[in-house]
Amino acid sequence: MTGSRAEAAYSRAVAAFSTPTLDLLHGRFAPFVVAALTILFTADRASVPIADAHAELAEVMDELRAAGDEDDRRIPSGSGRDVCRNWVRLGWLVQQIDDEVEVYRLSAHAVEALEISGRTGGGRTRVSNSRVRTLLDAVEHLSDSAEADPVRRLARLHAERDLLDAEISRVEESGRADPLDDDELLEEAENVLHLARELPADFTRVAESLKAMQRDVVAHLRRDERPTGEVLREYLQRAQDVMQSTAEGRAFAGALRLIGDPDRIDALTEQLSGLLSQPFARLLDSSQRAELDAVGRRVELGVEEVLAAQRRASHVITGQVKTHDPLRDRQIDDLLRDVIAGLHGWSGTAAHVDPVRSMPLIDLGHLRQTTSDIRPPRAPAPLTDADDVDFVDHDTRAWGGPRYAELEEYVAGLDEEFDLAEAFRHIPDATRRPVDLLGLLELAHRNGLTEGDGISTVEALRPDGTTRRFAFGSVIARSTKEDADD
Repeated sequence: MTGSRAEAAYSRAVAAFSTPTLDLLHGRFAPFVVAALTILFTADRASVPIADAHAELAEVMDELRAAGDEDDRRIPSGSGRDVCRNWVRLGWLVQQIDDEVEVYRLSAHAVEALEISGRTGGGRTRVSNSRVRTLLDAVEHLSDSAEADPVRRLARLHAERDLLDAEISRVEESGRADPLDDDELLEEAENVLHLARELPADFTRVAESLKAMQRDVVAHLRRDERPTGEVLREYLQRAQDVMQSTAEGRAFAGALRLIGDPDRIDALTEQLSGLLSQPFARLLDSSQRAELDAVGRRVELGVEEVLAAQRRASHVITGQVKTHDPLRDRQIDDLLRDVIAGLHGWSGTAAHVDPVRSMPLIDLGHLRQTTSDIRPPRAPAPLTDADDVDFVDHDTRAWGGPRYAELEEYVAGLDEEFDLAEAFRHIPDATRRPVDLLGLLELAHRNGLTEGDGISTVEALRPDGTTRRFAFGSVIARSTKEDADD
């Protein structure tokens, strides 16, 4: 039995150390990796554009190299781009597209490794009253949730109510809240930080499970192992309800009912702000204060990360279902297999490959060697002056634009200043059309006008004999008579 237990324990340890989490913490460059990821990714910066990450990581590496090797610093070789690509290969970074920008995000393994590193380097772990009470409260809540005996459930609820009533009576009688002392409040705050550090890894793990489910759905759809109709019905349903397709997604859906309410997030932010203003908060160091202040934002970003992964998975699955073509997918798979087989054939040392000495020529037939002259053979005829045009139908000219020549002649015969509406009323009928009112306003604007506070109304006469009334702000215009005299 001892041997079997030892072998099982050793197998579990080997499996644990083979995960990217412990691989990150146990590697040769572990201190550098933890420091760099901590700088690149913060509670308010869950994703970093790839180009920015490469540049910032290169600056960190240059700064550490310039600082010397006094502390036996181990910094990987290569550029920031090379190091980031290696981290993606090792499973510490994840590439994805957010708002049409390619970004890096921490994987769940990297988040968990940073959490372990931060918890270990943040001071000793204390078995505090707060942490034990959290455990006891969780066990008690679990016991209450699993209780099926109504009598025992009622007895426990009555006991809780009696304690609350006693506390209410004590506060009402004494008029004092009697908060805990600063040391106990500090323990409570450290317990809150301990719980908050576990959230990012949980959120990232849910998002990655959704991505894995998405890849599984697309792979099954491409295999076309079942009738197309059956595949479409099943996976369209999974696309509509993707959050219920994994155990992690179902757990997050339950948590979302608690923390997904914007009012609850706002209340959490206000509570944290109030805690930081309490006297006991001075016992926290600057990093703990910043971490406590960012708890609300960390929860909000975690929820956004999972919901974004859900939307992305639904979009990809729906797009695959809409564009699914079994014949085309099978052809692509066959082509890829042929390419891979050909590459394997070239990989041996004794393989003979005929070089390509020239590219094949395509037969295009006879191409035209000349083009026609795009210049016109002669210049177009000059435009005919309007006075020489003979209109077939005079009614057509009557429905045209303003008659500026007649309007200018009419305005020149008026006083130096005149009321535009009164002038329009006395204009000849042939020039009292609606378009001529616009032309008269244009001439008034050109020669100078003054707008009054009143409203003027005029009646315009159309060529077919119908009339139309117009209202506009009163205008005192100037004629061109004075300019003509000059």
